Amino acid sequence: MTMRAGVVVVGGGVMGTSIACHLARAGVRDVVLVERDELASGSTSKAAGGVRAQFSDELNIQLGARSLEAFARFEEDTGYDIGLHRVGYLFLLSTPEDVASFEAGVRLQNSLGVPSRLIDPAAARRLSPLISTDGLLAAAFSPDDGHCTPEAVVHGYAAAARRHGATIRRHCELTGIERHGDDITAVMTSRGRIATDTVICAAGAWSRAVGAMAGVDLPVEPLRRQIAVTEPVEGLPPDLPMTIDFTTSLYFHTEGPGLLVGMSDPEERPGFATDTHDRWIPRLGAAMEQRAPALLDLRRTGGWAGLYELTPDHNALIGEATSVSRFLYATGFSGHGFLQGPAVGEVVRDLYLGRVPFVDVSPLSVGRFAADALRPEANRV
Repeated sequence: MTMRAGVVVVGGGVMGTSIACHLARAGVRDVVLVERDELASGSTSKAAGGVRAQFSDELNIQLGARSLEAFARFEEDTGYDIGLHRVGYLFLLSTPEDVASFEAGVRLQNSLGVPSRLIDPAAARRLSPLISTDGLLAAAFSPDDGHCTPEAVVHGYAAAARRHGATIRRHCELTGIERHGDDITAVMTSRGRIATDTVICAAGAWSRAVGAMAGVDLPVEPLRRQIAVTEPVEGLPPDLPMTIDFTTSLYFHTEGPGLLVGMSDPEERPGFATDTHDRWIPRLGAAMEQRAPALLDLRRTGGWAGLYELTPDHNALIGEATSVSRFLYATGFSGHGFLQGPAVGEVVRDLYLGRVPFVDVSPLSVGRFAADALRPEANRV
């Protein structure tokens, strides 16, 4: 394969396909997306599928809210049913510090049009009857949040990108980026050379290696996270919200007739391993016993492991490199990339075209680390 592209997007997950779709819809010619495996085969297919605007960072609230709007009209825009369930996100809060933090978050979210609110433990249990309220001080809930199917979003964006003229190359691994001085001239792939002057890195947990090919340091670190799926649960309310015990990070939402269950594991070490193991199960069981003891009786019927893409302040990297011409990036989302994919695709399109995006993402540029201007996101799992 020898070809020319106006822009090469690296990565066939939600971020890459959203960016390719938004560029192609805007009339950008010769958009080429390269994916070393199948579409959605990386972190996107392993995501829990939650979509929300309940964040502590104003930019994340805006990106989440804009994406929720896009998810709501996704089937109309692309023809793909993404299984969107707008059942809300319910954060369970057990410490005065967390309550104060979420109170401030709710005020900020409300000022930006997000209908979140603090509720008492009894109201939280009415929404999510599998929980115990012992030790619970309050909860934060937003009815506009929910969950959907990540793979369907990717394939919907990919199909729309193709309809608007983009080319998607699967089983096409990026192996190098050619430069002449500060200018990108081509990318090398396992299927040949593609002449281009623009590369957009949307490679998720693998972004640091892509950045290094262009001489750009993207401080992204992979970390394994695991998810379990349970047997069918009798009497599950159809509107059960995505429920997160903020202290332990235990979360669950409906998955077919059963539940999808996950939590963070502080014993995990950075790396690209995605095999499953049971070392996290005792910690999971302890969290269930404390906050949702009804889950302890459920049999696990499946599960998987995937990679988070972490940055030092657990917030995204979005922007354009200053050290090399026309190298853009959207990565490092630290667990909230899937849910921001629609809005970030829009933002990166505008950065590429030299337009002013709907939100100023310059504080999320990689330069913030050198400038000691960290931008931590508190509402993460």
